[in-house]
Amino acid sequence: MTFLAATALGGVPALAQSGPTTAIADITRGSQVTITGTVERIADEDEFHLVDRSGSIEVYLGPSRVPVVVGEVVTVTGHVDDDPGPPDLCASRITKADGTVVPIPDCDG
Repeated sequence: MTFLAATALGGVPALAQSGPTTAIADITRGSQVTITGTVERIADEDEFHLVDRSGSIEVYLGPSRVPVVVGEVVTVTGHVDDDPGPPDLCASRITKADGTVVPIPDCDG
């Protein structure tokens, strides 16, 4: 897979990749998704808050430490939980704007 930096409409940076991305507001519980957004805050050593033009979501990394910084634009692929309460995303891969892919092993939500 090839990952290239790009800019989305409206001046919001995005990452071009070989698969479609889903707006955060359009995610479906229990589904596998890819979303692009800006890291708004680091919530814990293994969790961060991601925002796009449509909404926000907590991204959980299981036993992995957060490999991003506040303000960074990333694309995250993972599984959306189906638990009650606000949805969160259990990441399996993070792609940085420079194309660096960070695999996230063993995220169990």
